[in-house]
Amino acid sequence: MTLTRSLAGIPLAAGILALAPLATATAAQAAAPKPWGPYYAAGSTAKVSGSLTAAAKDDPSRPAPYVKVTGSVTSLTHKASTCGWALFRVSYFDAANQPHLAYRNYRTCSYGAKKTFAFTVRNVGEVELKTCSETKAAKPSLNCQYAGTWKTLYAYYK
Repeated sequence: MTLTRSLAGIPLAAGILALAPLATATAAQAAAPKPWGPYYAAGSTAKVSGSLTAAAKDDPSRPAPYVKVTGSVTSLTHKASTCGWALFRVSYFDAANQPHLAYRNYRTCSYGAKKTFAFTVRNVGEVELKTCSETKAAKPSLNCQYAGTWKTLYAYYK
């Protein structure tokens, strides 16, 4: 009887093994980095570009388990007092499924020099980008943060 049970399990195991490469290929395809940019500040005074990797998810109505953003910001002005900024606005969900906003800012003030960045956020709903060029400061101005439009790099519902 144990021989019959063992033989009955062979087709089941073969079926699982046959489907495993399909599931792996689908997950790997969904987690491939997607390039974005370049995006320029007004007057082409700063440039931002990079890639975004979103984790595969089973339910399209749920946020991504994680999103990884990598890239660089470059200042395209010759003035040492002017910096290129990359501003990110990330909406994410906590354990109680309540939405929150997080901001990340990266700057470079040297002409032609790239400032690289990378960050990962969990339970992501949306990632947005804004590119600015303005005078050197510790943080971006309110005008840079709130004037104009944000470019959507990732939205969980798309």
